[in-house]
Amino acid sequence: MLIVILAAVAIVLLLSRSSGSHGPASASNHPAPRSPSNALAAPTRSATGLPLDRPPLTLGLSAASDPIHLAFQHPPRGGLLFNLDTGRVLWQHDPLTRVRIASLTKMMTALLVERSQSPHAPVLITKQAVASAGSKVGVLPLGRHVQLETLLYGLMLPSGNDAAIALAQHTAGAITPFVTRMNQEAAKLGMGCTRYSSPSGYIDQGNYSCAADLAVLAHVDLGEPRLARIVGSLKAVRPFPIKGGKLFLYNNNPLLRYGYPGVTGLKTGYTLAAGKCLVATAERDGIRVGVVLLDSRNPATQARQLLDRAFQGVYGQPRIVEPTIPASE
Repeated sequence: MLIVILAAVAIVLLLSRSSGSHGPASASNHPAPRSPSNALAAPTRSATGLPLDRPPLTLGLSAASDPIHLAFQHPPRGGLLFNLDTGRVLWQHDPLTRVRIASLTKMMTALLVERSQSPHAPVLITKQAVASAGSKVGVLPLGRHVQLETLLYGLMLPSGNDAAIALAQHTAGAITPFVTRMNQEAAKLGMGCTRYSSPSGYIDQGNYSCAADLAVLAHVDLGEPRLARIVGSLKAVRPFPIKGGKLFLYNNNPLLRYGYPGVTGLKTGYTLAAGKCLVATAERDGIRVGVVLLDSRNPATQARQLLDRAFQGVYGQPRIVEPTIPASE
């Protein structure tokens, strides 16, 4: 009997140690709460606990009706191909899974700034902006003022974290209240997967979304004419308070850089934790299509394949000869 009791105690101890390996000590490896990929029921509150409004674009997330069935050898952690005007979903892969989104965060930053500020407003370049880490415009003059629209180009083309901080401080007075506004706006747009913790997305902790939410945000961003013009620009030459008076900016979007036919935007993102992320949009003959790829090994190549399937296979448009996009993109 003693032997049986001792054996039972040993088993309990082993089980308790095993379960402990998934407790708080390992939580930092998965800071974005995961949503079941098959949980299509709409949430009623945002990731920050705010009540959700009705989204401006209703996505048909019933996978049974998707006209495109494309299986990648290395699929993204989350993905969606959709009509930007109707919300019709053409292809999906775990569209409600919450994952880190890196600089796709700036899609919301740009929206808030565009809707609340004059494009000609002078924006003070602070020490915090100049000292920001990660991708930057890089030549922002400390203590000087830069035109807001110039910083929007710096935010969305080279994905400047310094521009994100300067714009957030100008718009809300400080970073924290601006992030609060970001989360409030996400709730107003019905983005139930999304939580923001910074205006840039450089720090991944507590900053996440899903492909479905980013599809809605892409629709909203492109509904702002100035933002649509900015994100569709391959390059820009902007007035700037330095010698020469001009700032030259170039877009990180690989579909723009390699000349994908009809590309209209929108935003790239990358951190080690988030992987490569891309929201790409294109229009041909009045048909507007968007694709969201989160943590993809080859987002540009996958986006091109999906967009081609949409325009040719779903909408019956003729094939267009396209420039080659390197497999590494």
